[in-house]
Amino acid sequence: MANSPSNSLTVLIPRPVPDTAIARLTAAGLVVKVRWRPQPFSTRRLREIIGHYDAVLSQVADPLDAATLEAAAPRCRVIAACAVGYDNIDLDAARRLGIVITNTPDVLTEAVADLTWALILSAARRTGESERVLRGGGWRGWHMLDFLGTDVFGKTLGLVGAGRIGAAVARRATGFKMPVIYWARSDKPEMNALGARRVELNDLLAGSDFISLQLSLNDDTRGLIDAAAISRMKKGAYFINAARGALVDEAALIEALRTGHLAGAGLDVYRTEPNFNRALLDLPNVVLLPHIGSATVETRNRMAALAADNIIAVLHGRPALTPIG
Repeated sequence: MANSPSNSLTVLIPRPVPDTAIARLTAAGLVVKVRWRPQPFSTRRLREIIGHYDAVLSQVADPLDAATLEAAAPRCRVIAACAVGYDNIDLDAARRLGIVITNTPDVLTEAVADLTWALILSAARRTGESERVLRGGGWRGWHMLDFLGTDVFGKTLGLVGAGRIGAAVARRATGFKMPVIYWARSDKPEMNALGARRVELNDLLAGSDFISLQLSLNDDTRGLIDAAAISRMKKGAYFINAARGALVDEAALIEALRTGHLAGAGLDVYRTEPNFNRALLDLPNVVLLPHIGSATVETRNRMAALAADNIIAVLHGRPALTPIG
């Protein structure tokens, strides 16, 4: 990847993104360098090249720790995360170095809420397990006792976290006549308007038929759902995570699913992506997806456009549209 002339404003895109971002950046007069490989740079390689660019359009797998940000400074002025989460970025180092960090809130809220509901319904109705049987040639016709799942309608939904995505999940629950309880640091007016009730975390864990994580990952929430928290969940409950894998003790979750303490789970995220605990593959009562929460054409285009617009704004001397912190 050749360096651009020093008098040009340059943008590094370490992994493929929708053409929307590239078109916007180019139209704004920026020189764009895209690495057309899906695998992220190694930390070492990224540190070697990042200092040659004025901006970076990053993704969740790009390792942007303090040393990498120091290598980016002083030339790099903005890093636009094409995501809502930014736990891969050292924000303290970015502030110290004067690098603006942005993300893409709001534009993926509805897509992730839809995917959360896909996991709820798939786990409850055993759709993954039954499809595997059909595709594998094991279906022998309708039987009254085959693939018995559980009703979703009327069951209690517990939301651990109640931000934009949590509220969107709760809105969908009204169509299923589900009582909704939520855990958050403060009352959420939008949740309350839907009839949801704020409770303590332990009460939510013990009282929910379906528990869905809607939290961002930070020092306070990392490992929040540990073995003790899982043991407090109602026997036969379902656990859903389309937020961040490191919120959960995966080994404890696997044990609860294996023993039947939890009836099932739907997971879109894992502690060390793209790696995950292979024991999950042996559990028929788990729906496993490869981090596709925002993976719709419309949503990914909106994310890419907003990330590009943040870069354009900062490099052209204007405030970022959606800065972090």
